[in-house]
Amino acid sequence: VMDFSDVKRIAKEQVVDAWDHAFLVYRGDKVVLDFLNTLPGHKTVIMDVPPTAENLAAIAFRLLAEAYHATYNNHLHLKRVRIYETPNNWADCLRKE
Repeated sequence: VMDFSDVKRIAKEQVVDAWDHAFLVYRGDKVVLDFLNTLPGHKTVIMDVPPTAENLAAIAFRLLAEAYHATYNNHLHLKRVRIYETPNNWADCLRKE
């Protein structure tokens, strides 16, 4: 048995706090990066891959799976991360069994 508030807190710390209200930009997009660097106090997250919903789901899955494993060892197995682009469009990353 795990306290859901702990599971939620880890997700918030690992993904939501890092990405919420940030401009996610691909490292290779030099024009956008140069522009964002001119904005004082702007929250920018530089990604190694283009920040598509599919890539974000995969990154979030990796971050959360590692964080949950570090906290709960083998007692919590992340099964899926879903990133919504719109209410009708999303990308899932699923655990490979």
